[in-house]
Amino acid sequence: MALVSAVGLFDTIGPSPFLDGFTLRDFTPSGGPRIRFAVAGEGPPLLLLHGHPQTHVTWRKIAPALARRFTVVAMDLRGYGDSAKPEGGADHVNYSKREMARDPVALMAALGFRRFDVAGHDRGGRVAHRMALDHPDAVRRLAVFDIAPTATMYARTDKDFATRYFWWFFLIQPHPFPERLIASDPEYFLRTHIDGQSKTPGATESEAFAEYLRCYSDPATRHAICEDYRAAAGIDLDHDAADAGTRVQAPVLALWGALGTVGRTYDVLETWRDKAVEVSGRALDCGHTLQEERPEEVLDELLAFFGG
Repeated sequence: MALVSAVGLFDTIGPSPFLDGFTLRDFTPSGGPRIRFAVAGEGPPLLLLHGHPQTHVTWRKIAPALARRFTVVAMDLRGYGDSAKPEGGADHVNYSKREMARDPVALMAALGFRRFDVAGHDRGGRVAHRMALDHPDAVRRLAVFDIAPTATMYARTDKDFATRYFWWFFLIQPHPFPERLIASDPEYFLRTHIDGQSKTPGATESEAFAEYLRCYSDPATRHAICEDYRAAAGIDLDHDAADAGTRVQAPVLALWGALGTVGRTYDVLETWRDKAVEVSGRALDCGHTLQEERPEEVLDELLAFFGG
């Protein structure tokens, strides 16, 4: 059933098949793309943002426990999952982290939350970083998983990083080059990507992989993902340069995988202390996808940090 509000349209889809106790809903803000999200719980608001190539389903192992302490909103970023996939626009502006950050702010406000906590993995962490800069009154506390700041990673790129994170340089190539190559075997590309980043066999169980593949099989999703990365290598760097003197005011928790590229390449806390006034965090014994590889430890860290 659709519910029209002053700020947009809500539709209820039904129970989530992956996040126990959650309801799937769509939100279409006035003038913005439709956003798919799952919601459950009561208490202080907590927003969860996934990365590439996952969807909100990546939070399935910890979201139900978090919902016992918080009102948890796990959304699909624009272009990903079952959210809308707008055209990229000039300079890929519609997939700039500035534009992508507007969606969760609008969603949370429509749900009645003007200020909230946020945890973001991978691309979701980059959206959350921009959100904390552009909407400082909205973000109370910020947790980022297995990333260093985008501008830092590009500025320090060397052969080792370019080899390990080749997709940062493949996906940004002009349309339709990467889209057509991935289209030849999306399952192989997705499987290779996930298996290469995870250091915990079986962490992405077959049902979750099938869901990720369902979404990745859509050509519009693959194009949107490329647009996300193209924006990161262009307009996002322009925005970061303009804000080089601005630091995140919200407390930041940085968690990363000790066995992954980020943990092996950077002093993660040092990179974030250059961008935020208060930073804490640590490495976990895993690869890139912390919430799937070490869910119990991630849950403990988030409960402690967000004060659940």
